[in-house]
Amino acid sequence: ERRLFKLGYYLESLMSQILTFPTLFSGGYVANSLAIMTDALHMLTDLSGIILTLLALWLSAKSPTKRFTFGFHRLEVLSAIISVLLVYILMAFLLYEAVQRTIHMDYEINGDIMLITAAVGVAVNLIMGFLLNQSGHLHSHSHSHRHSHIPQSNSPNTGHSGSHGHSSLAVRAAFVHALGDLVQSIGVLVAAYIIRFKPEYKIADPICTYVFSILVVLTTVRILCDTGVIILEGVPRHLNVDRIKEDLMKIEDVYSIEDLNVWSLTAGKTTAIVHLQLVPGSSSKWEEVQSKARQLLLNTFGMYKCSVQLQSYKQEISKTCASCQSSSA
Repeated sequence: ERRLFKLGYYLESLMSQILTFPTLFSGGYVANSLAIMTDALHMLTDLSGIILTLLALWLSAKSPTKRFTFGFHRLEVLSAIISVLLVYILMAFLLYEAVQRTIHMDYEINGDIMLITAAVGVAVNLIMGFLLNQSGHLHSHSHSHRHSHIPQSNSPNTGHSGSHGHSSLAVRAAFVHALGDLVQSIGVLVAAYIIRFKPEYKIADPICTYVFSILVVLTTVRILCDTGVIILEGVPRHLNVDRIKEDLMKIEDVYSIEDLNVWSLTAGKTTAIVHLQLVPGSSSKWEEVQSKARQLLLNTFGMYKCSVQLQSYKQEISKTCASCQSSSA
């Protein structure tokens, strides 16, 4: 049910963005307004995010193959990089045009079309904010009369309330983001109003482009950082390797941790491989230790997949370097 709710919400948002983005961009082009086209560019970043989320939902249902044994999760990362690069290319073009307009001031803006297009942007963001708010209320209300005890991989040990809180927070975050888009659209509307009735203040158009370009960078820089960590197989920001090691060492009959690797297949899907050494004389308990370690990684730390390797206790022997051995021979 939660998956269907997310799918329906994102499809609804996708249709709204697909219908609105061409309207804003074409309206900005006809009005010769960089501010509206930059507002449309910011909407393109939202559109890319929705498409990536839908792609992730689709890929999560696909089974691994003999060639791609981990599945196709990192296609989401590749798509994210391509979409962000596309946004940056368009933004660089708009910034160049804004600088040229600021220097030469040899441009004219159709204030009527700009004002109408900006009003459409404000109306769409108001509608999206209202729908998101209603979706959050309806989703939380529907769960208040139903109960389930299916554990969630990302929020184990929290039961039913944890998954609902996660969904509620996701919708609330989207609502806050929609409010940010609304503020930006209102800024464009104010600039359009100024230019419509005070054409001599047309400098407001490139100024809006500078401000909104900064917002686009702030919106996308987190995506680039996260995708960089995934490509370099780094540890996700929400996990602490030292904390994982401490909890693994608390498992009975674990003597040491020989190796621990943690990385992400994609956003929200973390994988771990751990190599444990058992205390002397506890080799017969390896199944119990392995089960506890897997439960800790999957449930407590929300791993998507994990592999636990065990070995019996081996006393450390001082190693002599190969050169010394050869010289003594």
